[in-house]
Amino acid sequence: MDGMPATSDPVLAPAGGTAIEDRPIEESYDQSPWATIVWDDPVNLMSYVAHVFAIYFHYSKSKAHRLMMAVHTEGKAIVATGSREEMERDVTAMHEYGLWATLDRADAG
Repeated sequence: MDGMPATSDPVLAPAGGTAIEDRPIEESYDQSPWATIVWDDPVNLMSYVAHVFAIYFHYSKSKAHRLMMAVHTEGKAIVATGSREEMERDVTAMHEYGLWATLDRADAG
């Protein structure tokens, strides 16, 4: 079998040769969603935290207030989910606003 690609499941090419089955590149990457988590801190005012959520994430006043209250009463809140790269960008932005934020897998529970 010289010159034939090593594959456990060869696919016959139209000319009768052997081809390697194409697989989408995305399958090789973990596609599970990530979350930006904002934590309660003793420094920032609740109104400021809600303001940051509204201006950075473009949330309505109501949603920004609801998330801020979750941070305040539960100690943390998931404020956004998406790709790891997007959530890393959001966490960095939250740090620039002076908020405590981390990222984790959205399904980490």
